[in-house]
Amino acid sequence: MSTTTTTQFRDALERTISDSVAPAALEVDRDGVFPRRNIEALAQAGLLGILSGTDVGGGGMGLREGAEVIERLAGACGSTAMVVLMHYAAVQILEAHAPREVREAVAAGRHLSTLAFSESGSRSHFWAPLGPATPVNRHVRLDARKSWVTSAGQADSYVWSSRALAADGMTMWLVPSRSEGLEQSTGFDGLGLRGNASTPVEATGVSLPAAALLGVDGSGLDYALGMVLPTFQVLSAAFSLGIMEAVTAEASAHLTTVRLEHIDRTLAQQQTVRMDFARMRLETDRTRALLLDTLAALETQRADATLRVLEVKAAAAESALAVTELAMKVCGGAAFRKELGIERRFRDARAARVMAPTTDALLDFIGRATLGLPLFDEVVAR
Repeated sequence: MSTTTTTQFRDALERTISDSVAPAALEVDRDGVFPRRNIEALAQAGLLGILSGTDVGGGGMGLREGAEVIERLAGACGSTAMVVLMHYAAVQILEAHAPREVREAVAAGRHLSTLAFSESGSRSHFWAPLGPATPVNRHVRLDARKSWVTSAGQADSYVWSSRALAADGMTMWLVPSRSEGLEQSTGFDGLGLRGNASTPVEATGVSLPAAALLGVDGSGLDYALGMVLPTFQVLSAAFSLGIMEAVTAEASAHLTTVRLEHIDRTLAQQQTVRMDFARMRLETDRTRALLLDTLAALETQRADATLRVLEVKAAAAESALAVTELAMKVCGGAAFRKELGIERRFRDARAARVMAPTTDALLDFIGRATLGLPLFDEVVAR
C-alpha cells in the first residue's frame, strides 16, 4: 500500500473503533447481542472489503492489513473481531470461486459471510465433513449438523463444507443463510465472545443450484488448507495479540495509579507485581514477533511458511491465556469487576484454544511436520 492509502486505512479503522466498536463493547458482552451496528460501521468505512480484489471495488489489501484490523478490533471488542475474522477467512474462498456479483457485494460491505466447517460428528476435525451433498435433478441437496458457526443467522452466507459429490474428499458451497431447510439455535450464551452469535446450524434437505459449488468438487480440503487455514491461523494470532495488548495496557494503567496508602506506594512499585507484569510484556512481545515472522514467511514464500502458520495460532492462544491470567492476578479483586475490562479479556481469550484447529490438534500437526510425518494419516472424508 502507498503511504496515503495506509494512513487512510488506519484512520478509518481507528475512527470506527473509537466511535462505534469500543463504546458498544460492554453492552455486546453483557447482553450477548450480535454487534450489528459495529459491523455496519465497519462496512461503511470500507473495512469489510479490504481483502476483496480491486477489480470488484475492494481494497486489494493482504493478510498483513487484515491482521492489523483484527488485532485492533480484538483490543476493543472481541465479539466484533471474531465476526470480522470469520468473514475475512470466508472471503478467501469467495474471492477465488464465488460469482462476481457476490464478490462485488462483499467488496462494498453489503455481504457478510462466515465459515461453516466443523460438524457435530467430527467436531473440531474440520477436515472430515460428514454431511453429504446429493445430486437431485439439476440441484444439490445438503444435509449436515454444523456444530459451531460464527454469525449464525446473522451473516448473509455460509462457506459450507460437505462430502464430495462424485469424488473423494471435501467440497465447498456458497449457502445463503436464509435457505429453506437451515435451522440454528436462538442465541449464544457463552463464557466469552458473547456477541459473536456462534451456534450450531443444521441443514435438512437444503436445495441449492449446482452453480453454488465453490471451485471443483472434491478439492475443498485443498482450498481449506491452502486459502482458509493461513488466513484463519494468522488472524487468530492477531486476535490473541489484540487481547494481550489491551489487557496489558489496562493492567499498566491500574498498577501505576492505584496506591497502597499505608506505605504511600503504587502497586507498580511492588517487586513481585513488576515481575508478573514483565512476564505479560514478554509474552505479548514474543507473540508479535512470531506473528510478524509468519507474515514475512508467507509474503516471501519461505520454506518454513507452513510450519509458522501451524505454530502461530497455537503459540498466541497459549500466550493470551497466560497474559490474561497474570492480569487477573496483578490487578487483584479490581480485575473481577466488569468496568475494568480485564475479566472480559480473560474470558474472550479462552476461545482460541478450542476453535478448530484446536491447540492440541495444532501441536500434533507441528510434531508431525517437524518429525517428517504426513499431517494426516487417516481417512479425512468418506
